[in-house]
Formats: sequence, C-alpha cells, structure tokens
Amino acid sequence: MPSSTTSDPAPLIRLESVVKTYDTGEVPFTALRSVDLTVEPGEFVGLIGKSGSGKTTLINMITGIDRPTSGEVVISGTPVHALSENKLAVWRGRTIGVVFQFFQLLPTLTVVENVMLPMDFCNVHLPREREAYALGLLEQVEMADQAYKLPSALSGGQQQRVAIARALANDPPILAADEPTGNLDSVTADAVFSLFETLVASGKTIVMVTHDSDIAARVARALHVRDGEIVDDIRRQ
Repeated sequence: MPSSTTSDPAPLIRLESVVKTYDTGEVPFTALRSVDLTVEPGEFVGLIGKSGSGKTTLINMITGIDRPTSGEVVISGTPVHALSENKLAVWRGRTIGVVFQFFQLLPTLTVVENVMLPMDFCNVHLPREREAYALGLLEQVEMADQAYKLPSALSGGQQQRVAIARALANDPPILAADEPTGNLDSVTADAVFSLFETLVASGKTIVMVTHDSDIAARVARALHVRDGEIVDDIRRQ
C-alpha cells in the first residue's frame, strides 16, 4: 500500500530576491541586496547588525511599512508587496503587531484606550467587549493596575509593556519589534525580552531588530545583516 505524502506548509514569512534602493538625489543607495528569508510559525528571530546595515529596512519590508524596489514579500500567504495602501493598513492591523523603540503611545489617551485603538481601527471584537479584552492584555504584561493613567505617568519600561499589549490587541500571529529594548536600562530590557519569550512559548512569531549583544545572544535564531545582506543565520536550541 503506497504511503500518502503531504507537502510542507508554506512559511509564515517569505522574502524572495528582495532589493530596496533609495533615491538619495545623486547616487542611489541600496539598503537591501537580493535578500531571501523564510520564517516558520513560532520562531523567535533576531535581526542583528550595525547601524546602517539594513536590518530596520528588512523589518520594514516584513511589516509593509516600506515596499521593495523588486522582489516578493509574502506574509501568511498574502503578497504584501502588491497590496494597495488601504488594504495594506487593514492587513497590517490584523496580521502584525509592531513594537517601536520609542513606544509611540498617544499621549492624550489612557493606557487602556491606547490598547483599544487597534481594535477600533480594524473593527475587531464587539465595541462593548474591547475594554475588557484590553484589560486582559494589560494583565498579561503586568500593567492592568496602570490602565487608566496617561502614558506620561509611566516609566519607559512600563510604556514599552503597554506598547506590547497594544501590538497584541488584534491577536496577530506575528510581532515585529524594532529595537524594543534600545531605550531601556538593562534590567528593564531583560524583563521585556522575557515577556517576548513567554509570547513565543504561547505560539507567537517574533522578529526583532537589536544591536544589543546580550539580547542577540539569547534569541533562538540570529540573522546577522551586513551591507544589506544576511551574512549569517545562527539557530540555537
């Protein structure tokens, strides 16, 4: 009796021959040079490299914040490079939670209102359920007791935890974090990294840009970026 075969599932993230060139006015600057990359569900990937190496441009390809000059970016089966701006915004809101170095919380909204914002934008959860869901996310990042304060009343580490809760608001499969510990002291950075590890253990996929060598040494998979190319791919068990 012949054995049945099944094809391997498609990767969650696939970049194929991605080139990004910026027109700087005189000599064009190529930030990414024919990058190929696949990331499977549940991976914790660190993009490591010096300033100007191309790592932020690379994560911006994954999030759709920037578009490739050529090549393909396919996330969870969606050809992101081909989406219109309107479709791209909705797709991003449901598929990728983005965490920035400087938090980018809206200063006039309370903590819980900041977390509810992506739900409002993408019409996720019933309106009457959003506050309770946001409070649950804040509990997950140990910030529920600060829910009705303004961001200005919080420390940097607290604001980053709120930003992570906001990134989780629509339960996206992927978190993309650009230097999420770059503005934090070492103790707080360690706490944020531990939170990321917990999220990966619960099934999230995380792609994180960092130049922090201590943090880089702890990710399960480290991609070293230099001069717009991935020059090393290190997997740790």
